[in-house]
Amino acid sequence: MSHYLKKYFEKTKESERSTAAIAYLASLDHIENSEPKVSQAIIQELKDQRSYLKLIASENYSSLAVQLAMGNLLTDKYAEGYPFHRFYAGCENVDTLESMAQEELKSLLGAKHAYVQPHSGADANLIAFWAVLTERVQNKEIQALGKATLDELTESEYETVRQVLNKQKVMGLALGAGGHLTHGYRHNISSKMMQSVSYGVDPKTGLIDYEALKAQVIKEKPLILLAGYSAYPRKINFAKMRAIADEVNAVLIVDMAHFSGLVAGKVFQGEFDPIPYAHIVTSTTHKTLRGPRGGIVLANDEFSEAVNKGCPLVMGGPLPHVIAAKAIAFKEANTQAFRNYASKVVENASLLASFLQELGLKVLTNGTENHLLIVDLTPLKINGRQAETLLRKAHLTVNRNSIPNDPNGPWYTSGIRVGTPALTTLGMGEKEMAEIAKIIASVLKSAEPDTQKDGQKSKAKAIVPENILESSQETVARLLKEYPLYPEITIDE
Repeated sequence: MSHYLKKYFEKTKESERSTAAIAYLASLDHIENSEPKVSQAIIQELKDQRSYLKLIASENYSSLAVQLAMGNLLTDKYAEGYPFHRFYAGCENVDTLESMAQEELKSLLGAKHAYVQPHSGADANLIAFWAVLTERVQNKEIQALGKATLDELTESEYETVRQVLNKQKVMGLALGAGGHLTHGYRHNISSKMMQSVSYGVDPKTGLIDYEALKAQVIKEKPLILLAGYSAYPRKINFAKMRAIADEVNAVLIVDMAHFSGLVAGKVFQGEFDPIPYAHIVTSTTHKTLRGPRGGIVLANDEFSEAVNKGCPLVMGGPLPHVIAAKAIAFKEANTQAFRNYASKVVENASLLASFLQELGLKVLTNGTENHLLIVDLTPLKINGRQAETLLRKAHLTVNRNSIPNDPNGPWYTSGIRVGTPALTTLGMGEKEMAEIAKIIASVLKSAEPDTQKDGQKSKAKAIVPENILESSQETVARLLKEYPLYPEITIDE
């Protein structure tokens, strides 16, 4: 027995021991015997996460069952294709697991078809885009050429089809307005494989103006209308988005990577649930869904066959060990406990936004309806990078974020994004949101850009009085002691 597990047995009574903790520490001991630097990095990450409050909206804490499901021999198996239709032999057990994950996901979200192989949300979006291009463009071009399949085309015919595919148009929320890189950002492949047109938000309210969007869609006539966000603090009405897409026979794709847990948790219902309205829905499986890092695609009958062919369309082999972890996460999310959690995530975000506003900070859209909020730093004369660094020194982890028409660009930014999924997983509530808001406000309001030797103000660095940082660190340490992360795992701190 190596030292992590040995110390655990020494520190705990038999009646208090967790089988999950024993399995976790045993795995760390095994890794330690193979490569100590790896196990030490894992332990250090646990220590760091126990020392800093995690307020990154796209991060969470998965269960130990989800984590342990990824560390097994399933990683050794190639399973290109989809359940019961593989390009490799010996996939019977992967078929069982993947089918299980699909059924759990369909039950959880009320979807017709589920594809659980994508390695990430970016992969999921690429599969969705190419499924639409295949069904709506490629197959029709093949038919127009009098051919039955892609393989029957001559080289010149294939080049003609390829050029038609490249001329299609995708329309998504602009990055500065809260959209994601994969929604048509110029530096992302999504704007290079298709023509990209972005829509924004109302400059006064910061909200999506559906009438203005409708007029823009009618003018642009995109093949794909993309809804969803990475940093938009409000709900989206998907009934309206579908009606707008139908105006020009566009395909509505909803990227719910950020709020899939709120859909699964029945917080977003009716017209705010994308499943009944979208042709295709994509998501990550971490974030608010609280599973392993990965992606999913949900599709209606028109696109299900093309989505199933994510390999060879976009992907190679899936990751069976991660699919196993997804199956566990979907089952965990299909419970009343998770629904209570999802509701609390939104409640905490709304409280945190209100407390920050009461303390004099500017919050975009005057609040939030989901799990995240955006603080506009322009009145404070500091940028997002400075704020992110200072809050990290105060032992709060956030990320800098662009705001609409950001004067500082996407690197320094003029805002920070703050989220409550991880805090809520720890069990925090109204009292803790008030304390966290006070930390954020005291640090940011006392911050000043660092003056360099030449008298210039640094865009990368800012300073805060040391007593404020020390007080903030003490409060964070107390909160994390009251709400410990993975308390069943004991290590030498």
